[in-house]
Amino acid sequence: MGLMKEKFSKLLLGEDMSGGSKGVSSALAISNAITNLSVSVFGELWRLEPLSAERKSLWKREMGWLLSVADYIVELVPSWQTLPDGSEFEIMVSKQRSDLHLNLPALKKLDAMLLETLDSFVNTEFWYADQGIMAVNGANQDSQVPLQRQEDKWWLPAPKVPMVGLSDDGRKRLENQRECINQVLKAVVAINSQVLAEMEIPDVYWDALPKSVKTSVGESLYKYITADCFSVESLLCAVDLSSEHKVLDLVNRIEAALQLWRCHGRSKSMQSTQRESKHQNGKNSWGLVKEMMSDLDRRELFAGRAESLLLGLRQRFPSLQQSFLETIKIQHNKDVGQSILESYSRVLESVAFNIISRIEDILYEDYLTKSSLPPSIATVKVRDASQRRGYSLNFAVHTPYVTPFTTPSVSPTSSPGPRRTPNSPFHPSNETQTLSECMSYIYEYMAVEDHDCR
Repeated sequence: MGLMKEKFSKLLLGEDMSGGSKGVSSALAISNAITNLSVSVFGELWRLEPLSAERKSLWKREMGWLLSVADYIVELVPSWQTLPDGSEFEIMVSKQRSDLHLNLPALKKLDAMLLETLDSFVNTEFWYADQGIMAVNGANQDSQVPLQRQEDKWWLPAPKVPMVGLSDDGRKRLENQRECINQVLKAVVAINSQVLAEMEIPDVYWDALPKSVKTSVGESLYKYITADCFSVESLLCAVDLSSEHKVLDLVNRIEAALQLWRCHGRSKSMQSTQRESKHQNGKNSWGLVKEMMSDLDRRELFAGRAESLLLGLRQRFPSLQQSFLETIKIQHNKDVGQSILESYSRVLESVAFNIISRIEDILYEDYLTKSSLPPSIATVKVRDASQRRGYSLNFAVHTPYVTPFTTPSVSPTSSPGPRRTPNSPFHPSNETQTLSECMSYIYEYMAVEDHDCR
């Protein structure tokens, strides 16, 4: 009871313990609370092993408190009530808001699946060396090439496998678990993307936009987008994508242009047409309407090109940070229900991504071990490192929430942090996979008789 009082007191005070007016909104406070709780429980997920009983109890207890707020976010819907005399009349009854009623149970189920997956990593064939690549456990260590992240973060635990590698059953089990968590990852990313898309764009973002699209994207890029012949691949080859900072800056500028063309520009077009109708009495109203429609069609065409360009950038750089627009949406969001769904799906995305990364580490270590054995011993066919499914060997994802090999920082009020992962819906192989398909796959997979495999 004391812990619950402390938790909800911080939420009501908006994280301003002085009780003044410097507290954040309730939506942002509960978003930060969920994020900080995830950091406390899963922040050091460097090993595939069950969570301690204390951490698991902390996660379930406090998430139950935070998610209980969603039970009181309701909407009124019409219903019929029958009186004792048999007459009926229509009344309004309250029920949980539709987006929470649809997505929150799915997130809870995915959360339980992630915890069950971690609990299944007992009596495994692999283990971890506390000293990373500095540990010397045998002569075989000298012949293996360390992972790239081990070279950068040598103090982190390094996965180890037997001298002859994993058994066929052990490797198959890891691959099946990776596939299941991959579907979980796609589902939570789909929910997160949907919630972010439905969030209202705050006024501070409109105020920060430049005056024109050409100023936003630059003259050269503006000419590429508005040219008669447009190709996403040709444009991506023409721009500078040498660093993540430049790619993120390009995404921010294109998103700003997209909003100017699609939303802000539409209202400006209407206003300019109304002003012209007052001063140009000689032109008939039908001519003004045709000009307005032509301008709107042109803006919609350019907005579609900008959107396809964003999609191409997300496909080429799947682990890109959150854009400025997404960050501003989270910071200034006032809808508590949307904040709960966004933060809950984001932290589950982080956990799923970390589990997949840990499984990939073990499979890659198994590949290195078997590739160093004589042909007569290494009878199991292993894939080349470049063929690892959808993942690069560079696991350095720059985000305080999904970084696999550094301790995540707490949720800062000024920056909610990026969220993109290699298996986001923007990945080419995932364009047609919907949330319902991911969930149906998960439920079908859970029905497999091999409970340990799940």
